Amino acid sequence: MKNILTDETEPVMATGSAGSPPDRELWDRLRQGDRHALGELFDRYADDVHAFAFRRTASWNTAEDVVQTTFLNTWRRFQRNPPGPLTAPSARGWLLVVAGNECRTLARTAARFRNLLDRLPDPAQGSDHAADVARRLDDERQMSRIRQAVAKLPRHERETLELVVWAGLTQAEAADALGVPLGTVKARLHRTRRRFPDLLDRDALSEETS
Repeated sequence: MKNILTDETEPVMATGSAGSPPDRELWDRLRQGDRHALGELFDRYADDVHAFAFRRTASWNTAEDVVQTTFLNTWRRFQRNPPGPLTAPSARGWLLVVAGNECRTLARTAARFRNLLDRLPDPAQGSDHAADVARRLDDERQMSRIRQAVAKLPRHERETLELVVWAGLTQAEAADALGVPLGTVKARLHRTRRRFPDLLDRDALSEETS
């Protein structure tokens, strides 16, 4: 994944790895205008945002656009009106909520643009790329079918499912990211389980029952 701040490809840094600052420290630095802190958060979570955005849009190309706009608009937000201190151990949930908002604004325009480009001949695309193109199209078709089913859910239940089931946040992290009580997240997942029993496993529902 290419870092939008340095234009270099670097490995993803895991939270809490040796020698790396915790998310809360990066968050505080970002609130003070340190763009390098955003670069570290990008390295740490760009792949998570990309995977989340693909599940939201069923388009690899749009997912790449969402990654760029998520971090660029995060920087602008911190420059214009910085949020308060990070209350969760990880910034991932906050970034995924931003990514969800970006998906809603980008998906429509990106889809129209990509459809136009897909109709144009690509002289650089030869038979060597055919297998990869076919795989990506199959992934997108499968994800489109899943998105059609999930789209039947109310928006607040859909957002909760995406964060807990698709992005792997704990129920507590999702509650913090969405700004709702933990019990609300549990109730939303329970209702979703009744509507779509195949979308949620028992671990997601039984988590943090105490």
